[in-house]
Amino acid sequence: MVKKISTLALAALLAVPALASAGAGGSAATTSDMQAQIDALSKQIEQMKADMAKVKPAPAVVATDQSDRISALEDRAEKWDFASRIQLGGDFRARGDYYTADTKAYMPMVVPFDNGTGTYNQLFGTSFNNPFAPYGPVPESTVKNNSMFTNRLRLDMRAKALEDVEFKGRLAMYKTWGHQDNPLDAPLWDGNATRQPNDSILRVDRAFVNWNNIGGAPVWFSIGRRPTTDGPPAQIRMNNDERMATPTAVMDYPFDGVSVGYAYNNLFGLQDAPGRVRFCWGRGFEAGLQEDNTGINDTDFAGVSWDIYKKGARFAYLQSFVAMDLMNFPSFSDPLVNDFYDWGMGGRKNIGNLYHTSGVYQDKIQNLNYFLGAAWSHTDPNDVGMFNTPASLFGFEPRNTDTEDGYNAHVGVRYDIPTSPFKIGAEYNYGSKYWVAMTPGHDDLYASKLATRGNVYEVYGIYDIPGGEAVSKLGKAFIRLGYQHYDYNYTGSGDWNFAPVKMDDVATSFQMTAPVESADQVYMTFEAAF
Repeated sequence: MVKKISTLALAALLAVPALASAGAGGSAATTSDMQAQIDALSKQIEQMKADMAKVKPAPAVVATDQSDRISALEDRAEKWDFASRIQLGGDFRARGDYYTADTKAYMPMVVPFDNGTGTYNQLFGTSFNNPFAPYGPVPESTVKNNSMFTNRLRLDMRAKALEDVEFKGRLAMYKTWGHQDNPLDAPLWDGNATRQPNDSILRVDRAFVNWNNIGGAPVWFSIGRRPTTDGPPAQIRMNNDERMATPTAVMDYPFDGVSVGYAYNNLFGLQDAPGRVRFCWGRGFEAGLQEDNTGINDTDFAGVSWDIYKKGARFAYLQSFVAMDLMNFPSFSDPLVNDFYDWGMGGRKNIGNLYHTSGVYQDKIQNLNYFLGAAWSHTDPNDVGMFNTPASLFGFEPRNTDTEDGYNAHVGVRYDIPTSPFKIGAEYNYGSKYWVAMTPGHDDLYASKLATRGNVYEVYGIYDIPGGEAVSKLGKAFIRLGYQHYDYNYTGSGDWNFAPVKMDDVATSFQMTAPVESADQVYMTFEAAF
């Protein structure tokens, strides 16, 4: 409207000199005619002014509304940013197991004590569940569980507090169907919490903070409950092609601690050879309040974790650590279990140091994944001793204060069938007489295969469920079916207290529990990561 009025006014102004020019040239128009036209034009101009006066500027409320909308968008964007800074994920697994084991005939452990008459009476009988059974040899037997079902839920979270400071955590629930307690012979403690089926409570599995790029260098500091379970090469069998933990699988032990790390791109002058090295320290057992020089010390871990080379599927890794002032048994959540161990082993004590070194190399040739692993354990006992005989615990024989070396080998392959959702794999591991694996957090349900003093064979198949496109880079779903066969050469797998006994000799040796000679386990899982 304003544009139209302005055009009319301009046309009228241009017409005035033209009219004047016409009059001066002696045209037919008379002076009175010109005056009439001028008057008409004046009226038109006045009318245009009146029309222009009616045109009002846009009310200020429009700008106010627009400002409010911008403020609302800014508030909403801030909320979006607050929500998006926390990354959530997780996985769920339903698993079914069949397990059977053959035990050897043995002599139940007897703990003698003086009843005040100068004679000794028996405290232990054939098992923990029947501590006052008549003394005598226990025959060989077969034990089995035809079906055991478990659910495991894990929720992952990740958030940045600052550009170079981030938090990572994982909560886990792991329970048996139809049970709100641990149905296995594995009492709950810090080294297996969230790793053995128990109740339906969500527990903290991992929680740590990383301070990255310290001083602008590829250096970081990390503190909290460490990612120290399901280490390489376990991710191949578990159908997770990304590394899931810092240590190798023979160190499957959740604990709390700190690490300082350095990342590099060139190894000893070799270009484009990325890797990283970390120094780690952690607490495996907290002794609590103790009187000076009379109680037990804390058990601490310290060592080096080195990704020598990691690029694509190729990965070379080495770790070495020491468990200082190792305890004979940890602190269990059940006070009755603690009382039993106190009673049967003469109280909780430090028994010396344990040294551990292991390495793994893994790679991929077309569709064939493979790995080679090896490990060494070395005990350095104090006067309490390690690998003691039952009789030595009560003074009938000297304690074993000798150092002992143990060895482990672990190899495996997985073939991903081309243009198919199927994968097949096989693994083998061996442990020597004095081999000690730090694997209380193992994921083999009944017994840690990598702690076995003997041989374990495993075959498995994986079916990636074709359920459409993954909704995130973490999304996947699959079914895993596997079989494990345990063939034990010596007793006490995973234990550093009692002397290992050859299976052919257990019939005449004292044992706290029935020694398993062989075991078979079939498992099937349905798993989804999100």
